[in-house]
Amino acid sequence: MTKPTDLTHIHTFLDEIRGEEALAWAAERTQATDARLTSDEHDHVVARIQEAMDAEDRLIAVSKHGEFHTNFWQDAQHPRGIWRTTDWDSYVAGDPQWETLLDLDELSADEGVNWVWRGASWEPKPGGQPRRALVVLSPDGGDAVVVREFDAADREFVEGGLELPLAKTSVSWGFDDSFLVSTVTGDDDVTRSTYARCVRSVRRGQSLADAEVVFEIDASHVSAGAGVDTTPGFEKTVFRDSEDFFTGTNYVDMCDGAGVQKIDAPGDARVGFYQDWLLIRPMSTWEVGGQTYPAGTVLVVRAAEWLAGERSSLRAVLVPEESESVQAVGFTKNFGFAVIMKDVASRVVRLDPRNDWAVTELPGVPELSSVSMWPFDEENSDDIWMVSEGFLQPPTLQLGSLATAGNAGGSGAADSGGGAEAGSDSGAGWRVIGVAPERFDASVHEVSQHFAVSDDGTRVPYFLVAPKDAPLDGETPVYVSAYGGFRVSRTPGYSAAVGRGWLERRTSEGRAPAFVVANIRGGGEYGPEWHAAALRENRPRAYEDLAAVVRDLHERGVSSPDFTGMAGGSNGGLLAGNMYVRYPELFGAISCGVPLLDMLRYTQLSAGHSWIAEYGDPDVPADVKHLRDISATHRLADTADDARDVAWPELLVWTTASDDRVGPVQARHFYALLEELGHRNAWYHEEVDGGHSGSVDHASAARTAARSYSFIWDALARG
Repeated sequence: MTKPTDLTHIHTFLDEIRGEEALAWAAERTQATDARLTSDEHDHVVARIQEAMDAEDRLIAVSKHGEFHTNFWQDAQHPRGIWRTTDWDSYVAGDPQWETLLDLDELSADEGVNWVWRGASWEPKPGGQPRRALVVLSPDGGDAVVVREFDAADREFVEGGLELPLAKTSVSWGFDDSFLVSTVTGDDDVTRSTYARCVRSVRRGQSLADAEVVFEIDASHVSAGAGVDTTPGFEKTVFRDSEDFFTGTNYVDMCDGAGVQKIDAPGDARVGFYQDWLLIRPMSTWEVGGQTYPAGTVLVVRAAEWLAGERSSLRAVLVPEESESVQAVGFTKNFGFAVIMKDVASRVVRLDPRNDWAVTELPGVPELSSVSMWPFDEENSDDIWMVSEGFLQPPTLQLGSLATAGNAGGSGAADSGGGAEAGSDSGAGWRVIGVAPERFDASVHEVSQHFAVSDDGTRVPYFLVAPKDAPLDGETPVYVSAYGGFRVSRTPGYSAAVGRGWLERRTSEGRAPAFVVANIRGGGEYGPEWHAAALRENRPRAYEDLAAVVRDLHERGVSSPDFTGMAGGSNGGLLAGNMYVRYPELFGAISCGVPLLDMLRYTQLSAGHSWIAEYGDPDVPADVKHLRDISATHRLADTADDARDVAWPELLVWTTASDDRVGPVQARHFYALLEELGHRNAWYHEEVDGGHSGSVDHASAARTAARSYSFIWDALARG
């Protein structure tokens, strides 16, 4: 078989994302894939997943803004969703009395646009009662959004309020009735990565064209952004020039008459403020002031001292060990907190700035679980939310006070909302607000953690959710999930979709399947260096890690190639594409979603230019070799002469036409090449709406999730 001579334009019409011919091409193949998957079992799984997503007894966390305790809710009656509020007493009593602030289904019907909720940003009112918020909406689930000012007291959009047209936008409340807006207004205001190049100070009722540009960056950089800290006595404005995905320069106006000053910190550092403190978290080893700090260290210094050039007062608050990674740092009114992972399991600590930044371990985190934490009301309270969950452990929502949590005899949550008892006491300084119901039968499974050895000797952790006492005969169907990029950590999490879509299935012999999450390099599970180990020319380390995990499953008798499937989306789609072309012998089926696949052309499509720091630049000759090496499209073409001799796993390539982050073009061309090479066990699916996630409501989210589970299950069953 002759190799294709033009890989990037097998069919040039496929580059037209909304072109009539391209959409017809995608629709024809999508219909064939839908017909391939149609079965009573598949329909049952879709319905079961959506039922869990729509369940009325889901765990509900609220966001506090003065007297408003808000939540965004979707169910079968409200597919687009309602933004609603309740009072604190009824919420903690378990019988919240909801009032609708904004009904997106009604708004969509009135305006003829199927709006997708993208969040709300409340006006800062330290010690006061906010009533206005900036509501962010997408018309198709993509990254481009509109922004409208909303009055929560009057339950309506503000006449003459801030209203921003559809674009890739970020906006922050500013000082003196102004807003800091980063939005694409035209060709002169867009970076090569398709994000905003300028920050404007916009007053209510003022047009963008008349607004003052207060910060701007070079168009070759990724984006410009800004935010305001309105903490009384510590007001400041912070600007960021994101030069690439991971590095940039931060500036601050301390509102002290000194004007905008550059913050001297490594380009890869995460920089933040708490009152008059500056926090710096370098993502690589940093030598400063005669000291050397490991990557991921949390450092603090008085902001005024640092801006004045003083370096000796910089101090390390948290220094992660080799097996640890600081995942998040945040603050309440008087305290800080950090979520730290040790061998991919969470622990949490309190930071006390008023007590020499003392670090206190907080109890109550279950084994092999993950934790997320966020302030209850960071401007006015030391209370904090914590959600803990595991693969077979439904999420538990708790409320505690950092003023007492971790102290001897600590009483848990403070009286955050007027004296109501916040549920039961967990016995570890936290009050349990709610526990999510079990959504699937977990009785036959158990969770364990294992370590595979990659080609270069690196130990790679993975979680295995497997049937108890399953025979090690290589015949347990396994679904492997992995990502391996952008410092994203894959942690234990409870998923009704995984449970109902995969774990509850049974083979014809009655055997339950297994589920695996692989913590391969490129992620952030062991901190910045774990990520850096698979950057650019080292990207194949991620693929070798996943191959090592799969081989470990096979060598231990858990599964075998005919019974092993894997799935990945976005960067995980690049991973899935590479596993398909590099290690076809290890898998029976692969699901490759919203993928990057042509790495010599990825910077020309959608937001691809912003990922050069992760992968490399195809316009730089020195990068072309390694980019071609990880380009699944080119490696697939290289197999053209041998394709008939390879036992290819079944492959599902899926994407959406409305994905304005990765886009559908690479998936289309890759699949067209598969067809040209005669890969008859490959399938294609493209939704019109859904953006990068592939969904706009629970119905589409259930279909998207079930599609990969059913495809892999059916392929392994036939294998």
